Amino acid sequence: MIKTLITIVGPTGIGKTALSIAFAKAYSTHIISCDSRQFYKEMSIGTAVPSAEELSEVPHHFIQNKSIHERFTVGDFEKEALEIITKLFEANDVLIMVGGSALYEKAVTHGLDEFQAVSEEIKQHVQEKYEQRGLLWLQDELRILDPVYFEEVDVQNAQRLLRAVSFIKSSGKKFSEQRTAKAKQRPFNVVKIGLEAARETLYNRINLRVDDMVAAGLIEEAISLEPHKELNALQTVGYREIYDSIATGSSMDDAISLIKQNTRRFAKRQLTWYRKETDVTWFNYKTCYTEIVEQVRKLL
Repeated sequence: MIKTLITIVGPTGIGKTALSIAFAKAYSTHIISCDSRQFYKEMSIGTAVPSAEELSEVPHHFIQNKSIHERFTVGDFEKEALEIITKLFEANDVLIMVGGSALYEKAVTHGLDEFQAVSEEIKQHVQEKYEQRGLLWLQDELRILDPVYFEEVDVQNAQRLLRAVSFIKSSGKKFSEQRTAKAKQRPFNVVKIGLEAARETLYNRINLRVDDMVAAGLIEEAISLEPHKELNALQTVGYREIYDSIATGSSMDDAISLIKQNTRRFAKRQLTWYRKETDVTWFNYKTCYTEIVEQVRKLL
């Protein structure tokens, strides 16, 4: 059998974790997480890390294996993930990859695009402007300079925005137009499975998920990490809104509403990214997992 990586994609809160476990059990194999928010051991509630019970059902990789104090880029992930995948394929014909970070998924299945070097002077200038004017300024810059990429990127991730704006200002080229490189050859087959739902259904699931996170202690977790709030790992939905609330004196109810709103926006961007890909086989989120596994088994 050809070595195959089954990749499960889709918006946040759609049920990818449960489906990935169903696949891993069916093939008695391992799960590779490509969710960049779940790498960090200090963050659990706000990143929707699989429960201890779920983690015990099948072997997982890249779940809380890093510290928020470590620098871990998408390039680092590509290298480490491919090393682990190669090793695991020695004993497994099929592996499962799952997560909501589209760029990290692409790094493994497609390879990262190579960009020309960015002027250090421009990079420093953009960084200083961001520090002076904040995230909204950075978002507005990218919206004007490259509206296509703005619709896809996680606009709460300042590092991604800084990279794109700096590149555009340095090269004079749109960031979105540079991501057209031919896929790198991988020594394994890739099968992409997507879960989808009607927008209203998805948004309701997201709202309920945030409520569950708050009940589980999201605010307390975020506050415990507040001394490190400037770290890149914490520049993400679910934490940033709470830190902004503390800084401005606004209510936590407002922060929770913003978390829901920004998570819904993030889900929309995830869908925008994957709808452009023609190699994803989509299933309704209500489809029985056994049925999805069997249909995919026929594809293999």
